[in-house]
Amino acid sequence: MKKALLTVLGILVILVAVLLIKTYTYPFKKNTAETGEGWKPVKNDSAIMRFSNGIKIPTVSTGSLGEFNYTPFDEFKEYLKRSYPLVYQNTENFEVNKYGLVFRLKGSNPALEPILFLSHMDVVPPGDADIKNKEENIFRPDDKVLPPVSKVAEDWDYSPFAGVVANGRIYGRGAIDMKGMLFSLMESMNNLIKSKQIPQRDIYLAFGFDEEVGGQKGAIQIADYFKKKGLKFDAVYDEGGLIMQKGSVAGIDSDVAVVGCAEKGFLSAKIKVKGLGGHSSMPPMESAIGKAAVIMQRLEDDQMKPVITPLIKEFFDNIGGAMPFSSRLAIANQWLLKPVLLSQLTKNNTTNALVRTTTALTMMKGSDGTNVLSPEVEFVVNFRLLPGNTVKDVREHIAKLTQGFDVEVEEIDNTREASKISPTNTKAYQLIQAGIKEIHPGAIVTPYLTMAGTDAAKYEIVSKNVYRFMPIKINSSEQQSIHSTNEYLSIENYLKMIHYFEYMMKNYDR
Repeated sequence: MKKALLTVLGILVILVAVLLIKTYTYPFKKNTAETGEGWKPVKNDSAIMRFSNGIKIPTVSTGSLGEFNYTPFDEFKEYLKRSYPLVYQNTENFEVNKYGLVFRLKGSNPALEPILFLSHMDVVPPGDADIKNKEENIFRPDDKVLPPVSKVAEDWDYSPFAGVVANGRIYGRGAIDMKGMLFSLMESMNNLIKSKQIPQRDIYLAFGFDEEVGGQKGAIQIADYFKKKGLKFDAVYDEGGLIMQKGSVAGIDSDVAVVGCAEKGFLSAKIKVKGLGGHSSMPPMESAIGKAAVIMQRLEDDQMKPVITPLIKEFFDNIGGAMPFSSRLAIANQWLLKPVLLSQLTKNNTTNALVRTTTALTMMKGSDGTNVLSPEVEFVVNFRLLPGNTVKDVREHIAKLTQGFDVEVEEIDNTREASKISPTNTKAYQLIQAGIKEIHPGAIVTPYLTMAGTDAAKYEIVSKNVYRFMPIKINSSEQQSIHSTNEYLSIENYLKMIHYFEYMMKNYDR
């Protein structure tokens, strides 16, 4: 007995030693701590004013087919022409499908593949939250800067389309998503032209107008135009990642810049469940709504399996060195601790989305009367597909969990596969890293999986290097203002974003 105990103890000692050795020798990326603030913003009230006035034009997109009011988009196009005459005069510029805007700044070497920067001019509706201050014409770029918000606001500080500049911020719907990026790109190209610095390769800008409702008429048409012209881009840059302010990532004591090298796919299924209808005074043993409840419970309880994809492995390898010991231990010893690591990751909403195709029940419709049993109940379930899972996999998953019930399944919105994964060993990615260090030298830079859909995936037909990153540093509360209430972008972030894109345009071939 004693000998057996000693044997077990010896095995445990060896196991612990192996775990510790692997943890301390694991090749986590060395993130050298760089000091300093990086490039400091230079006062530029005219650039802020141009952006502010652009927010005032309510380019709202609604509806799954993009059938919305285009009058503001006509106004927005004319506003850009008035605001950036140098860009219009010195580029080849044209429209695709009337509202998609494309600009081409010719480089000195036509043999080089061009690069492409994306944005979109449409914004989501502002909602119906209260407005604290309805004054319209406020432009105070020299105000004392307020610290970032620490919780999501219930009201708008100013009208969502007033374009107010105050408190060191530019307020309004679309300030972050994503007129800030659109105007910073126009400012950057304008500065490049003004300084008479001719890039080696062509630089394209492409602005969609229906990204928020799927990009069917905008980005898809523009990408198809490029393909038909035989264009191939060395890199495509769009929204998708950002710089998460220190404290936003649990356990990491620094800013973290997450660069989207892929994005999740999308499938929304409307599931109609049939049963017996009638009067509630004589209900059947199992109603349509009861059957629907069983299926919905199955969908939430039996979700698609979590997995650590190569992209997420690279993500952990990049940030793991800055994480607590327990996290490093699990990451370095996945040969033994992967089930434990996945269990912990799936307990948190954010990290769960990194490692699995998520399931979200979003809509439900049944009877319109309190005493009426509907013969048919329908609900919508939305899946965000992890790279590696396919639309076919999700369809089979739905079929399995609805087995035994009389159902009809209809896919709604824009079903799409998860995107391809863009490599990180490219000039295009390395320039993102250099650009981030230019404005935020202390940030850890890492590849990442973008959860939401962007226009970027549409351009995979013209480039294998597609990256999603907006160079702004915000906290989690500011991030949640996107598509919500009291959206704003700090003046500092906006001016640094202009410099970042100008840096990218100037240094791609240096």
